Amino acid sequence: MMEKVRFGVVGTNFITDWVIAGARQDPRFELVAVCSRSQERAEEFAAKHGIPYKFTSLEEMASSPVVDAVYVASPNFKHAEQSILCMSHGKHVLCEKPLASNAAEARRMIAASEKYNVTLMEAMKSTLNPNFLKLMRNVERVGKVRRYFSSYCQYSSRYDRLKAGELPNAFNPACANGALMDIGVYTIYPMVVLFGRPQKVFASGTLLSSGTDGQGSVTFLYDGMEANVIYSKIADSHLPSEIQGEEGTIVMNHISRLSQVTFIPRIPQTVRGQGEQPEAEDWSQPADKDRYYYEVAEFIDLVLSGRRESSVNTHHRSLMTMELMDEVRRQLGVVYPADEQ
Repeated sequence: MMEKVRFGVVGTNFITDWVIAGARQDPRFELVAVCSRSQERAEEFAAKHGIPYKFTSLEEMASSPVVDAVYVASPNFKHAEQSILCMSHGKHVLCEKPLASNAAEARRMIAASEKYNVTLMEAMKSTLNPNFLKLMRNVERVGKVRRYFSSYCQYSSRYDRLKAGELPNAFNPACANGALMDIGVYTIYPMVVLFGRPQKVFASGTLLSSGTDGQGSVTFLYDGMEANVIYSKIADSHLPSEIQGEEGTIVMNHISRLSQVTFIPRIPQTVRGQGEQPEAEDWSQPADKDRYYYEVAEFIDLVLSGRRESSVNTHHRSLMTMELMDEVRRQLGVVYPADEQ
């Protein structure tokens, strides 16, 4: 019989719905439990997805013998506490991005993975996308990289609630939230995977009345190249992302989905003067799976093979990303309660 991994989920929002839909394309995925603060919500979510076991105590679900692994999709400020609790009971953890509120929490999570010898992986779906993996294998085609540019700007409907005087979780510093943590991370994590740690960070942004950031732009300096990222939850952008090199450019249609990746070689000046256009190469891979399938499949591979971390979404890269985002927040003046613990 095929070996399966029995999952419990923490968090019953739309992201969990999407991940479950993608995960069920992997026959090794078995959804057996849900944990919610509300019994009513747990029952409702369980009925919706056909989940046999319902919990209102994470301690009880984490200690249950029916669960092998937990997908943590609670608010950001709960990620570390809940993940460490699950790991302490021997459960493997797939934790939604961003991994934690800050780097200090991320370090504790990574230490727990080592202490209890369980798998921990950040659910950064874009870097496990086949198009990104193709890009990773072929990035040298651009020659010496001179610039990484990434854009993710998407007006949030919850911003309207903030303007109306409410305080939604998406813009609540107590929840370790804001534009950087929600969508800015999508622009930074691939940069870290491809190029490692930058030498310097220069950040600017717009703070909202709640104390979180509504948008930002960051320049990361590397040896011989710059990385520029922009992100926003208070305005839209339709710009693609690019990796610009001396021999060509890679264009990514959307940094969080990467449904289309194109390589455009540089045309020599002598040929360009004759009006010749570069022949673009479409690197896009067939979209035969849901975009959330790949992160769950990677995680299940790790669990079944006894590995504690992914070779792509490594602990080191997740921690480095958190450290960079801590520095961006420091420069912007965004402070979370978790920073003071």
